[in-house]
Formats: sequence, structure tokens, C-alpha cells
Amino acid sequence: MGCTSIAQNKDAIKFSQTINKENAYKHLSVLASDEYEGRETGKKGGWMAADYIKNNFKALGLKGPVNGDYFQKIDVVNYTIKQILTIEGKPAEPLTDFYINNKSISLNGFTFNTNSILFVGYGINKEGYNDFERKDIAGKVVMFFKSGQPKGSALTMATTLGETAALNAKLKYFTERKALAVLVIDSAIDSLTSGLKTDLLSSPLILKTQENIEKMKSPQGMAVINIGTSIANSILSAAGTNIESIKNKIASSGRPSLQELKINISASASKIEHPVRAENVLGFLEGSDAILKKEILVVTGHYDHIGLTTSGEDKVNNGADDDGSGTTGVLLLAEAFAKAKKAGKGPKRSILFMTVTGEEKGLLGSEWYSEHPVLPLENTITDLNIDMIGRGDKDHASDNNFVYIIGSDMLSSELDRIGKKANKDYVKINLDERYNNRTDPNRFYYRSDHYNFAKHGIPVIFYFNGVHLDYHQPGDEVSKIDFTMLAKRAQLVYYTAWELANGLKRPFVDKNDDGTPKK
Repeated sequence: MGCTSIAQNKDAIKFSQTINKENAYKHLSVLASDEYEGRETGKKGGWMAADYIKNNFKALGLKGPVNGDYFQKIDVVNYTIKQILTIEGKPAEPLTDFYINNKSISLNGFTFNTNSILFVGYGINKEGYNDFERKDIAGKVVMFFKSGQPKGSALTMATTLGETAALNAKLKYFTERKALAVLVIDSAIDSLTSGLKTDLLSSPLILKTQENIEKMKSPQGMAVINIGTSIANSILSAAGTNIESIKNKIASSGRPSLQELKINISASASKIEHPVRAENVLGFLEGSDAILKKEILVVTGHYDHIGLTTSGEDKVNNGADDDGSGTTGVLLLAEAFAKAKKAGKGPKRSILFMTVTGEEKGLLGSEWYSEHPVLPLENTITDLNIDMIGRGDKDHASDNNFVYIIGSDMLSSELDRIGKKANKDYVKINLDERYNNRTDPNRFYYRSDHYNFAKHGIPVIFYFNGVHLDYHQPGDEVSKIDFTMLAKRAQLVYYTAWELANGLKRPFVDKNDDGTPKK
């Protein structure tokens, strides 16, 4: 069968000694310090973490497998938006008078000019009250109140729709009727905070692949521009009225106030691409066997976290558990195997120690690696992925001697056996498999970097201590880490890796991606 039948390997035990709570603290106290600013992808703290990991790999004697380098550059971009709105030739101020949501426009942007606005009040067509009065809105620029209702009318707004859902329903109505654009009157724009302005300007990081670019170029349809009360009143002045007068009129009459406003308006939005520095950090340990060294075991953890927050006294999301603990685990394993090799007891197969970036942005780093592998995927025997091993969850409050394992039997029964045997022979942690299925509503199997290996048919094990109240919060601090259990869980990964890297055969893939047996 795949691995040695000896219950314990003395060499494996000998070189496991450096995987201890003191060494774990040494690494994690740096990676999850305030100085690293939450290690956000594409930001200063993320780059500092990448340099720290690279320097450790280099000091251990690991090789840089990316043409001699330790960094695999990830082709990541984001976009700012250039947005223009003019009323009778007078430009409005972005994020003061109006905004166009960066996430709502396609890569092609939009532009339009009109001399007529169709004002439709609250934009409601329900229960005998119709703001549109059978008006054809195709090709028109429509203006309406984002929220509220026509008080005094026969309409009863007994609805379970929240404000966002109600707005989306209105936008869907206008889109289906082929409006050219909508102006959404939103009084909140009159007092936007700096944090909200930052959010509105931001765009998600995107892997610059042909597929993603084509998706972003897809036709946008209707343009959506959010305007404050000052701009709305400027437009309504074309009919000698304003917001307050309109609302009072609707409330007193109980009737809609649809009207065409003759006024010249032009608007445009375009996206500007910005490359973002981001990299996976790779350290390579070549195997000792002339034949088996062509096969590669990959050990992963993501070093990025979510960065700084704008609220509260503590601004740093330190990410000590998520996933400073897993990154620390990778460094501990790298040290143990590097020392074994220096002593002439190195693994027969090669091991790639890889800390990836962009996990918090959508598994970007591991996706990039799986599509642009530095070492052949067909030679990659397994990915052991470590994401959060420094804490515990409420379901194990009375006994933290556990770890969740996810994915170990999804593709390979042999890998499952190897991992569990390593635990039984060496570590004796309680293995909790409650999340080890594809139908788990938490979808943990799909939410960390191992999945980008599994989707290519490579067997995986994901080691995880569950979520806690400090998950993605500034409270995820080094002071709350259970270093004894971090080291013990890392030792489980180490002993599993030792078995995999030295076994006679690689784990046989006997299941399809959907879990059915391979024929």
C-alpha cells in the first residue's frame, strides 16, 4: 500500500522537535503584529509578510523554484472609476453630489446625453397606485426616490422587502423596460463619510485572465447614477418645483406626480486599470530519490488577511488564527524537513512549501498557481492545506485537542488512510469530520486554497479549527492563540507529509470530483 507499515519512524520523530510552541510563537508574533497591518493583499503589510516568509525559506536552504526566485507574481488588477455628471453644462462633484458604484459598471463603461428626464416619484406600481401611468420608459433617463412611500395615498406598503431589495425590484422593473439610465435620489449622499466614499470607489481585486476580462466587458445595460438632494433639486427646478414640494403634493393628493423635465444632462463612467503587486511565496525542497523526486507534495497556507478597519479603537485585523497560524505551520514544517535533509534524512519525494496570497479575495493566489503551475500538476501527489489551526470553536470549548479534517477522502481513499494512520501512530488528536462533505451549508470544502488543487483532481487534506467570535475581527490576536495545539496540529500535518513524501507509491485517486468511484 502507499506508505511504510512501521508504526513510528525514529527519524520522523527526531526532526519533528522543532515544531513546537516556542518556534510557533517566534513566527506568529511577527506575522500577526500590528506592524504588519493585517497583511492585506496588495498592501504594505502583505508585502512585508511575503518578504518575511521568503527570507525564512532562503535561510533554511530551500530553493526558489520560480526561475531561481521565491516569488510567483500573481497578475492581479483593480479599477478606479472616472465618473462625470453635468447639469446644463455645469459639472457635479463626484462623491459629494453623486456617485456611480464602481462594481455596477462594465469594463466598457457608459456615456449618454439627454435633454429630457422622466421623473416618476417613488417608482412604485402596486395596488392601484402607478407612478408610471402606462408611460413608455424605453430609451429614457428616469429619476425617482430611492426609498419612501406616497403617504396619504390609498397604497398600503405592507411589505417584507427591505430597502435594498425594494430598490433592486425597481431597478429590475426599469431594466426590463429598457430604460437608458436611472437617477436614484438618495439623501444619504448629502453626508457620505470618508469610509463610505472609500468603499464606493473601491473595486475587488481581479485575476487578469482572459475569461475575467471578457466577463467584465459583457453588456452593462442600464446606467445607474445615485444623486444627492442638491442635484435632484437642480433637475426639478426645470419644472419650477423641488423635492419637498413634490412629496407634499403626492401626500396631499394621494396621486402620483409623473412629469417630463426638459433639462440638458450628460453623464459618463469609465474604468481605469491598476496593476497590484501580489505574490505567492514558494520554497522548494528537492527529494532524495532519483526517481521519486519528480513527484511533488505541496504544503499550503495563505499568508494574507483582511487588513485595516476604519471603525473602533483597534484598527488592525491581525489575523493571528486566520491564517497566521497556518502560515506559521508551513514555516515550521519547512524547517523540520530542511533539517532532515541536511542530516541526510531528507524526504524521497520533493516538497513545495507555498504560502499563497489573495485567499481572502477569492482564493486568488492558489487559483493562479493551479492555472500557472511552477511544478507540473500531473506530478503533484497531494496538497496539505493549513488554514486556521491556532484556536478552537464553541463546539470544542471543553476540549481543544481536535482538528477538523476536510477533503481527505473526497478523491483518494488511500490519502484518507494515510492521514488517519499518521494521527494514530504519532499525534492522537481527535479528528472531527463533520464538515467533510460537499453538501455542508458552510461550504468549507470550497472555501480555502486546497480546492484549487482538488478541482484538478489532486487529493487534498484541509486542516482547520473552525470559526470563532474573532473570525475576521480585530480580536483575532496572538494573545488568544493556543500555541500548544497550533504546534500539535502542525505536527499532524508534518507526520502526514512525512508518510506521503516517503511512501512507495503516491496516493491513488479512486474517486471522481463528485465522489463517485472511478471506473
